[in-house]
Amino acid sequence: MPFTPFLSYLELEKKYSPHTILAYKRDLDSFLQFASQKFGYKNIVKIHYAIIRSWIVNLVDSGVSNRTINRKISSLKSYYKFLLKIGDIQENPLSKHKALKVAKKIQVPFSEKEIQQVLSLLNETNDFESIRNKLIVELFYSTGIRRAELINIKVQDISISQQTVKVLGKRNKERIIPLLPSVIETIKQYIRLRDEISNITDQEFLFISKKGVKIYETLVYRIINSYFSMVSQKVKRSPHILRHSFATHLLNEGADLKAVKELLGHASLASTQVYTHNNIAKLKDVYLKSHPRR
Repeated sequence: MPFTPFLSYLELEKKYSPHTILAYKRDLDSFLQFASQKFGYKNIVKIHYAIIRSWIVNLVDSGVSNRTINRKISSLKSYYKFLLKIGDIQENPLSKHKALKVAKKIQVPFSEKEIQQVLSLLNETNDFESIRNKLIVELFYSTGIRRAELINIKVQDISISQQTVKVLGKRNKERIIPLLPSVIETIKQYIRLRDEISNITDQEFLFISKKGVKIYETLVYRIINSYFSMVSQKVKRSPHILRHSFATHLLNEGADLKAVKELLGHASLASTQVYTHNNIAKLKDVYLKSHPRR
């Protein structure tokens, strides 16, 4: 396979997740297929920018969004940077490429009221799945962790005495996040019910199904979407919106941007600044309280 060394580099040196590596592979395979069918190129190393430009035009004509096209080109650009690094090419054909314009997406966080309504719904029953789902919602909202991070939490990552959770983020970076006392109580309740399940296959992982196996990403999405669809009319109801709500609510209450950055596990402050879009009511409140001529 022509991309094997590059994909190994992403896995071993860049520490990318299997999901991310698969996305890179799909993008590269898609481009190579296009170059081969349309222009007869079998070796991606010899391809010049005109071919890449034709691929972009083809994607646009096919109705692919600019955001998706930019991601595909980013994958290709990273591959050419790798080839440059190992000396297989002398110049990156995408070095002067400019990304297509993309309309900024404004993520609308859940309100505090919506989150409280969901927690109230989950408090109505005390069976294993309800308590597990409650803990999932509470952890997302009280820590801002990513879906993959939540799924991979191990039992030993929870410290009841220290009231913390250890999560493994992107590129295998660990971080310790404090837990609220209310979340600790839910964890204790969940662990008691979890211990009653016989034949647990994935014993080391905190979150499991009734059958004793580790939960998966689609299930977590369904849980969040299902409960929040009962209380919210927002179009997007995903685990990421809970992460967004966590960051937005903290910043609205005056939390330090750098502290929120550390909690979220962001590599740069620029990533965290996405969450600084305060709602107009909050801005009006600050304005009226702070302006000299209020």
